[in-house]
Amino acid sequence: MGYVEGLKCRECGRQYKIDPIYVCEFCFGPLEVVYNYDEIKKALNKEVILSRPKNLWRYRELLPIDGAPQVGLHSGFTPLVEARNLASVLKVKKLYIKDDTVVHPTLSFKDRVVAVALTKAKEFGFDTVACASTGNLAHSVSAHGAEAGLKRFIFIPASLEASKIIASLVYEPNLIAVDGNYDDVNRLCSEIANKYKWAFVNINIRPFYAEGSKTLGFEIIEQLGFKAPDNVVVPCASGSLLTKVWKSFKEFHDIGIIDDLHTKVFAAQAKGCNPIVTAIKSDSDIIKPIKPDTVAKSLAIGNPADGYYALKVTRETKGYGEDVTDAEIIDGIKLLARTEGIFAETAGGVTVAVTKKLIEQGVIGADETTVICVTGNGLKTQEALAGHTQLPYHIKPKFDSFEEVLAKINKK
Repeated sequence: MGYVEGLKCRECGRQYKIDPIYVCEFCFGPLEVVYNYDEIKKALNKEVILSRPKNLWRYRELLPIDGAPQVGLHSGFTPLVEARNLASVLKVKKLYIKDDTVVHPTLSFKDRVVAVALTKAKEFGFDTVACASTGNLAHSVSAHGAEAGLKRFIFIPASLEASKIIASLVYEPNLIAVDGNYDDVNRLCSEIANKYKWAFVNINIRPFYAEGSKTLGFEIIEQLGFKAPDNVVVPCASGSLLTKVWKSFKEFHDIGIIDDLHTKVFAAQAKGCNPIVTAIKSDSDIIKPIKPDTVAKSLAIGNPADGYYALKVTRETKGYGEDVTDAEIIDGIKLLARTEGIFAETAGGVTVAVTKKLIEQGVIGADETTVICVTGNGLKTQEALAGHTQLPYHIKPKFDSFEEVLAKINKK
């Protein structure tokens, strides 16, 4: 059996039993999973964690499932790369990349949340799963749903990158392309979820789904030798990942896995879709919805469901938020690639570029330990780099032709 006591409204505190519900019926606030930490503390410690297979389920007492994991046995425990070359360029001492571009079956952090969501969906007895997605979630639900033997309905904006559409279709789900942006797709899915008894991972299963993001934070602390970093920079779409990374840090602190917790949490967004960062910078409690217009389509949620809570985390931790232009995003992707050999999608370009900006502003100190969250593989968003990379050298199949090009290269 698991350690979940129930669900609780984030706003009014009203308690609910464990069911596929996501909003409070009294104040319409979002619901969150509540755990029995006293019992978890008795069952989970460093030695137990280290004895387990290196996947996201090594922290299962802090995840909202009752039985054995159903999917995602090969997801999680992605590398924490000490980015010495990038640190040198940015003139800081300790810089790490939490690299979710590799290991996961569909090459993004969404495999974490989907593994938890689909395991919970099967525990609830659903035979059909669904989601609204900007791409990565579509891939993950399509793939893990196939593994779990579930019917799948995937809803995406029709303008999504062609490579992301193909990466979902290969798993043969029912893929529905909707004319509109992600917020339009999400509204439609909320209507569909009210009629059909499907497990919408980011609607009626959302409280359980969101908990999977905590595994990224658990891994960061474990891979730093069971220590929390001074700073963590997290990309924000809905804002959920940022809130769950912080929740994971607090949970490890509360159950005694770590003794000290002083981490500052920073929100990273694109200027073309920056409602959370705008609120942070203006010191406002109001997240004003905007119409997204950015190359970072995986972050293009103009009305973020967890935006207010992400804002609260940055304040609670004395962190901040910053945004970057599309040109800066592309530069961030290329900077990470040429310094560390990591090809990130556009969301990773956002976090790298935001970190660079925060260091230049003096908000992140040169002697502090900073972790940059890179959440998806660049092979998913190659279109964003079209026209922004150097061209190959063309030569004839002759040695002299190569020598001419080599001379030009050496003159650079």
